[in-house]
Amino acid sequence: MACWAYLRPTLFSIVAVLCFLHLFLSYRSDIQYPNFGIYAGSFCPAFLCAEKAQTNESNPDNSTEIQAASMDAESDTLLLIWMWPFGFKFDLNCNSFNMSRCRMTDDKSLYHKAHGLLFHHRDINGQLSNMPKLPRLTFQKWVWFNMESPANSFPIPGLNRVFNLTCNYRLDSDIPVPYGYLEPVTSEDESFKLPAKDKLVCWIVSNWNPNHRRVQFYNELRKHVEVHTYGRAFGKPLSDQEYQNTVLSCKFYLSFENSNSRDYITEKLYSPMKIGSVPIALGPSRQMYEGHIPADSFIHVDDFSTAKKLAQRLLYLDQNPAEYMQFFNWKSLFKVKHTYFGRDHACKTCKYLQNHRGYHAVNDLNGWYWG
Repeated sequence: MACWAYLRPTLFSIVAVLCFLHLFLSYRSDIQYPNFGIYAGSFCPAFLCAEKAQTNESNPDNSTEIQAASMDAESDTLLLIWMWPFGFKFDLNCNSFNMSRCRMTDDKSLYHKAHGLLFHHRDINGQLSNMPKLPRLTFQKWVWFNMESPANSFPIPGLNRVFNLTCNYRLDSDIPVPYGYLEPVTSEDESFKLPAKDKLVCWIVSNWNPNHRRVQFYNELRKHVEVHTYGRAFGKPLSDQEYQNTVLSCKFYLSFENSNSRDYITEKLYSPMKIGSVPIALGPSRQMYEGHIPADSFIHVDDFSTAKKLAQRLLYLDQNPAEYMQFFNWKSLFKVKHTYFGRDHACKTCKYLQNHRGYHAVNDLNGWYWG
């Protein structure tokens, strides 16, 4: 009896605990509590989330961070602008791209939530000390962005196997963003009218290098036809309005690129086309230009064996307006659109991330671009 009196309180306590556990485990048994792995961003206790956020802000390169932003098709896409290109800040708004659920930020404390990071090549230092530390978060894509030709930007050895995607003017980049492009005209667009012109050939240039092919070609061309020259290279800098008025007054414009690189076709071509002057192209091959604009919308210097023969053709077209006007046939079908530097690259990157969830990597960036 003494033993029973001793054990009775203990047994009562055990039964009470078992009843409590039964009630607890059977209540809302439909709830599934996720493991604290990559899903912890969508469910975690307040104390853990607070501690996690504090850790992120103090160490954005913490590779052990819970990867909260695993690519959920229903969530907004977050693009982190890791560095402003040349320090130039642009509008973080993609409304003109007819896309939604895309957020862009330069807040590096959101590193562990960003689906993509955008890096501008010319702002990456050679030691990569202004880059986040490798390895990349598994769900995250790092995007290399550069609009300078290989001749005007230089490879950084440590960048191989760093990026997932490329964003560049080249048509074979993952996210191609040319300097300009043609899109169909609409009923709201005004019909083209050729502006009055009092000059045959013009050239506006700032960067003068006697070793550049464009300078050498110009020096030969001007022996056979007058070329009206402007820009800092000739001590005649122009404002934006002066530039437009000048190009308007010229029948032909020397759209001479400073280097010959694949798909490197800049505003030097698209601006005269938009304003109403016929570009004379020097840069990549004619075939490459024809991948961007109609074959009969421009003249290429390689169409002629010598600068003298090009000059003779220009003088002939000056006296034959019907043939000259054929260079503008494309105007009835297309209009020129310029790329907005920075913003368009970021918006197109965000859209790409939304539509391409699979894994991708760029293992030989330097070989692809500078090889």
